[in-house]
Amino acid sequence: MTSGGVLGPYAMAREASGTSWQPDATPHHMGHDMAGDWMISAHAMLNLAHSWQDGPRGDEKTFVAGMLMASARRNFQSGDVLNFRAMLSPDPLMGKSGYPLLLASGETADGVSHLVDRQHPHDLFVELSASYSLALAKDESLFLYAGLPGEPAFGPPTFMHRQSAMNSPEAPISHHWLDSTHITFGVLTAGWVKDAWKLEVSAFKGREPDQDRFDIESPKLDSVAARVSWNPTPNWSLQLSWADQESIEQLEPEVDVKKLSASAIYTVALDDGGWWSTTAAWGWKDPSEGETTNAFVLETAYAPNRDWTVFARGEVTENPELSPVDEVETVGKLSFGAVRDFHVAENTRLGVGALYSVNFVPGDLEASYGGDPDGAMVFIRLTTSN
Repeated sequence: MTSGGVLGPYAMAREASGTSWQPDATPHHMGHDMAGDWMISAHAMLNLAHSWQDGPRGDEKTFVAGMLMASARRNFQSGDVLNFRAMLSPDPLMGKSGYPLLLASGETADGVSHLVDRQHPHDLFVELSASYSLALAKDESLFLYAGLPGEPAFGPPTFMHRQSAMNSPEAPISHHWLDSTHITFGVLTAGWVKDAWKLEVSAFKGREPDQDRFDIESPKLDSVAARVSWNPTPNWSLQLSWADQESIEQLEPEVDVKKLSASAIYTVALDDGGWWSTTAAWGWKDPSEGETTNAFVLETAYAPNRDWTVFARGEVTENPELSPVDEVETVGKLSFGAVRDFHVAENTRLGVGALYSVNFVPGDLEASYGGDPDGAMVFIRLTTSN
């Protein structure tokens, strides 16, 4: 087995969702076994959660979310690496209404209406990808990544892969400014890695997934993205990215969107298997029709040991979908929670957790939301690796 990355000569722990980077100090969650010349890796995290959201626009629901992930890697004597990765999600089982989450909005899941104050379900097939990296020198490589679906070179690692976010079953309301392209049905990315730097460009399908969450859609490379990433030390990972997304919404096919994103992630390993990880990120959207909007997120998670994790997140978004008259509204959200893991087998943990959220809305939305409503989740999760 090797500890190198699949896209270049760096620590395996640096690799996150798609082709994105995280700090080298991030705990590595995948288990590994050898099958001849191939290294087989697998990891699963499944949440059974109940969401309760207060106020006139709130609701409650029990749902299942998470991911099942596996990869197969072949190293060559030249230093080249071939890698295949698959990731599945149980999200479609929650139905087309997703789950209640105040101040969230995004893609349609029924092909008829936008989901507002709810988090949409992700597709069954989250990633089916292949990559090949060509070793140029001890600290340099070129790579090619293709996915159907896959993740283009935009934004920080998607929230269910970010160390600072993955312990919370609650999706960030800033999701569609930062990492909504993580399921793209058709993506081709070429990149160059040199020591602590990575430059990459993607051609990908701009349209978000349709209402059929169980199929594989036809690819179309009509949009572009570019990202520069820099890991100056083992504890830091920074990125700046840009995208021009064509016909992003199924319900508004005439609208294109230009996007920018910047993020910084700090992660440090602690004694007794503990760690601390914090992410600060900004996203910007400029639609061809409508106003430009921003989103900001600051999130942190702290694990003093292998048994406990506490987490918190603060967000501000400028969102036109929350108002009945399509006005851009600035809203905020604070959430914090904890999870206790019990080690039931060598590579399997059962966790029990809860979180509490407070939402902040402007005066013209207070009547429809009943002031500044709160929300909560309780959850049980299963985490395992081979």
